[in-house]
Amino acid sequence: MKIVNLLLTGTAIAAIGAASCQGGGSDTVADAKKKDFKFIDPANMDTTISPAENFFLYANGAWLKKTEIPGDQTRWGSFDMLAENTNEDVHKVMEAAAGNKGAAAGSNEKMVGDFYKSGMDTTAIEKAGIAPLKPTLDRIAAITTPEQLLAEVATQFVQGNTTIIGGYVAPDDKIITKQIVQLMQTGLGLPTRDNYFDKDTISEKNRVAYKAYIAKILELTGVDNATATKNAEAIFALESKLAGASLRPDQMRDPQKLYNKFSLDAFSKQTPGIDWKNMFSQFKITGEDSLIVATPKYYQELARQLKATPVDVWKQYLTFHVTSDMAPYLSSAFSDASFDFHGRTLRGQKEQKPRWKRVMSIINASVGDQLGQLYVEKNFKPEAKKRMQELVNNLQEAFRDRITKLDWMSEVTKQKALAKLNSFTKKIGYPDKWKDYSSVKIGADNYVQNILNASAFNYNYEIGKLGKPIDKAEWGMTPNTVNAYYNPGWNEIVFPAAILQFPFFDFDADDAVNYGGIGAVIGHEMTHGFDDQGCQYDAEGYLRNWWTPEDAKKFGAKTDVVRRQFDAYTVLDGSMHVNGSLTLGENIADLGGVTIAYEAFKKTKQGQGNEKIDGFTPDQRFFLSWAQVWRGKAKDATVRQLIQTDPHSPQQWRGNGPLSNFEPFYKAFNVKEGDKMWRADSIRAKIW
Repeated sequence: MKIVNLLLTGTAIAAIGAASCQGGGSDTVADAKKKDFKFIDPANMDTTISPAENFFLYANGAWLKKTEIPGDQTRWGSFDMLAENTNEDVHKVMEAAAGNKGAAAGSNEKMVGDFYKSGMDTTAIEKAGIAPLKPTLDRIAAITTPEQLLAEVATQFVQGNTTIIGGYVAPDDKIITKQIVQLMQTGLGLPTRDNYFDKDTISEKNRVAYKAYIAKILELTGVDNATATKNAEAIFALESKLAGASLRPDQMRDPQKLYNKFSLDAFSKQTPGIDWKNMFSQFKITGEDSLIVATPKYYQELARQLKATPVDVWKQYLTFHVTSDMAPYLSSAFSDASFDFHGRTLRGQKEQKPRWKRVMSIINASVGDQLGQLYVEKNFKPEAKKRMQELVNNLQEAFRDRITKLDWMSEVTKQKALAKLNSFTKKIGYPDKWKDYSSVKIGADNYVQNILNASAFNYNYEIGKLGKPIDKAEWGMTPNTVNAYYNPGWNEIVFPAAILQFPFFDFDADDAVNYGGIGAVIGHEMTHGFDDQGCQYDAEGYLRNWWTPEDAKKFGAKTDVVRRQFDAYTVLDGSMHVNGSLTLGENIADLGGVTIAYEAFKKTKQGQGNEKIDGFTPDQRFFLSWAQVWRGKAKDATVRQLIQTDPHSPQQWRGNGPLSNFEPFYKAFNVKEGDKMWRADSIRAKIW
């Protein structure tokens, strides 16, 4: 599935924000309400700053000044704080499952409990050391030919471990009733291809640190320091070749350019030395004669390097990557080395997350529906789903009104846009059908093996979709995830249970707060269906044009306004610019989200009134609610990495950017020409 969502970015998923805050403190919402809780808390604001100068700082300035990023975090804000509270709920679920001695074999409680116990058994993990990987490392050491190398790559692939070949199963964008294997670029140890070539001081330092990390991991496998250092240079040189044939994140945003369909024979001719029919056989994939390749140049370069690079270098490459991928789950020597580079060096994280959080993350990624089901049983109220359905319907109606009234779109395109909007599938809370993990062997005494078993199960589950009807009941996120997403292939919007909490949503909050929070999230996901990527998919989920040439040209001009606006924003004291191309889809969705949510809010009784609460008008509370959703701060190293990789703009610009285009915001806070939040009408972004 190609999923666009509210938070950060993963392999097949892109995200909306970070986590969420509750009045700027660590209390739960329930505790806060006992203390005269305010949904818009002036204690978090900096009223010495004019809202017309910097609304993000006006709404969040005091919180930003008094809040420190926790040592085990690299960013902290509304999303993160809500995720933290949700994780505490999940922690209780895992502890209860681990303590349930009467749980039936194969039950969710038994499997989650045993998985959790195995991950928390540091004594056994320390004692095992690298032993869990020894069979794999022995196989790699015995390789003598490129054919054997590819066979090991295939073995890793079916175990769910991506090395130099990466892919997934998803509907064919142009034949959406057919699932197909789709390949993507992979193989790099640094976050993006540019990290291998940028000439700035920090990039240079990170490359030195990465080579030292490669050598450290190789030493931990038993290689002497001199040999490990030499091999690290060779591995880095090989990765640099692969990086040179890889695309940047902003270049990976055009679905048409990523749709490259080949027969297996045709693609084999483009990659001499890689027989894709043979690879598919080793991948346990039968009955398939074609595939889609997002980045053919990467695989062409891979084929060249399989011939040009000595097998011994490839063996060291596999040894390093397999060990590095599993390092967080091995003994402390390995996990500490992994954290020191990936956490401390690349992201500026001061300390490791507590072990239970790390184990929880793995369980969520491995058998997520099991953990999610236990979470929902304890923490999700059915009435929240009902209220959310009402809000979604209200936002959909507001969006329908806006499309109908657009002055730049022709009637023929409007009808197709409305057809797409009207056919949205809406998923709220949790799946109607849970994934069955009962066949996975999970024990309380072998953490690494549990991870490998679950990974192999998930691989078989994915390839099991080939040749079968599309199951649109499937979810791309677990219910305990603080996020939301839009999936263009299925034309669906999805809101997991965990995001249906303050500051996004609360039963006791006034409409201004809920519409400025979860309403804007709903509008954000709906707008993804009509951003620069989503607009290329029709109501049925096909990647095909439904625009007249003139309307498409007008839309392109409007999105260029957004691109230029965000290109001009800077971070880290002006040392880096936001990438308006990389963040374009999310910026369009943010603008659409606040616009549509406001339109829906104005149909409520409060939205049509003028009664102040805590000194703020309804419109002011709506915009303050929007701003506190984006409240947050991040380590400099994290900001630097996110600017290069994340399709979302930094939080300040997510908060301020859309509002600087929005006339109702100007009226609510008396923004006038000459104010920093003011933009001339000729350069204001107005799309949906």
